[in-house]
Amino acid sequence: MSIVRIDVLIPAYNVAPTIESAVRSILDQTVRDIRVIVVDDGSTDDTAAIVARLAAEDDRITVLRQANGGIVDALNNGLALCDAELIARHDGDDLAYPDRFEKQTAYLDAHPDCIAVGANARHIDAMSAPIGVVTAMGSMDTADAAWFPAREPYLMHPLLLIRRDALVAAGGYRYVFHAEDADLYWRLGGCGRLHNLPDVLADYRIHAGSVTGKSVLNGRVGAVNAQLAALSSERRRGERPDLTFPRERLDRFVEAQTTARMIAVAEEELDGSERARLSLATAAKLIELVNYRPYELDGDDWRFVTKSIKSHASLLTPENAQELHLRQVWYVAKLMSRGRLKSVLRDVPKSLLFPVASHLIRGKIDKVKRRLARSARQMSKAVSR
Repeated sequence: MSIVRIDVLIPAYNVAPTIESAVRSILDQTVRDIRVIVVDDGSTDDTAAIVARLAAEDDRITVLRQANGGIVDALNNGLALCDAELIARHDGDDLAYPDRFEKQTAYLDAHPDCIAVGANARHIDAMSAPIGVVTAMGSMDTADAAWFPAREPYLMHPLLLIRRDALVAAGGYRYVFHAEDADLYWRLGGCGRLHNLPDVLADYRIHAGSVTGKSVLNGRVGAVNAQLAALSSERRRGERPDLTFPRERLDRFVEAQTTARMIAVAEEELDGSERARLSLATAAKLIELVNYRPYELDGDDWRFVTKSIKSHASLLTPENAQELHLRQVWYVAKLMSRGRLKSVLRDVPKSLLFPVASHLIRGKIDKVKRRLARSARQMSKAVSR
């Protein structure tokens, strides 16, 4: 096959219900000069049969089947097949809008200093219905590895379009489980500029089967690894030996189960100050994640978060401390609104209960005020008639 402009890399594992629509959303792009590389990561459902049928119908599709090895192996093995100037990422359960590549390539063509571009997405559920959330990916200028949790130079991974030379120069993907994308972006910072387009260019599916959304265990692993990626970035910037991310560490994380025990595994090659930062940053990341992911903290998580914040509070700036406090209040208020009063009273630090109650009361007062204002406007219109 002749070299095309874009190689589209799609790792797929047991996504039979969605893989056809996901692939067709790429085939239907206004930019036609593409090749779709589907890496079937040892699926046990009908994924392999579906992609084989699609490949027989459209010669732009290449299928690579491997024994189940996880997303990092799937991405790196697929990357080895890529020879196009640009590489796009897409997931087997998301839907790209037809003009995605048109808008992204136009930006890269107009800005040769930019090596990778992302965009925003509308969230949909398992049945493809919108759930009322649209991402608002921000500027790369806000990236800060010293914040708690680290402010990542983040592009939505399923919407990534990157220059192949930059991805290869960065070394591809590392075994930073459930945070391999964040780790990549930190490493790409030394290769060129990253940019998020303001356009909404895909539907991003949120459901219980997604990797980061299917369990709190994955959330804990992702939280720890995302903060290790930021520490790794700080080491490189300080010209210190980089952290290592051995593949077998995932098994140790899974065996550890709790966040505190995962931290004990992760901190083996860290110095004292890095250990403190990792503990606090992971606690802050967990609070960030549960505000939008479909899982909740348990008692062990809360004990870890409370102890980490109390032990390392001196590392927080006043602004950072206020942000972390508000995120805790918002999360507990969300639990209360879901009827989780018993777990709140059992697990949540008592110091948060009064701020949460005040937050909920203010919310109810604001709701009443809006209702009264709306009634007043209606009455005013009626009188004016």
